[in-house]
Amino acid sequence: QVQLVESGGGLVQAGGSLRLSCAASGRTFSNYAMGWFRQAPGKEREFVAGISWSGRSTYYADSVKGRFTISRDNAKNTVYLQMNSLKPGDTAVYYCATARVMGVMTHPGEYDNWGQGTQVTVSS
Repeated sequence: QVQLVESGGGLVQAGGSLRLSCAASGRTFSNYAMGWFRQAPGKEREFVAGISWSGRSTYYADSVKGRFTISRDNAKNTVYLQMNSLKPGDTAVYYCATARVMGVMTHPGEYDNWGQGTQVTVSS
């Protein structure tokens, strides 16, 4: 079992930036891919970004491509999501999750451990 704790959310104006962190414990962190998802009120949870076990492969949703960057530090058991040029449409609870495999996956069903989420609110 893996425990995941997200941090770094908050309130920011449109055009601003935030950096989310997700600290993992309880299992060998470098053995699996990681992902960030988000869920806005009344909407389904959606994939935002994913990174392979080594960090060499990343994948982004079209809606955040060019604005968000996912990275990981396996020595610190932490995955990050740098969010720039934020828009009101980015407002959601953001979750990190561990994948069942080492490669990047985009479907929530491919992830087996989830954090509690951190709220990101972007004002216009």
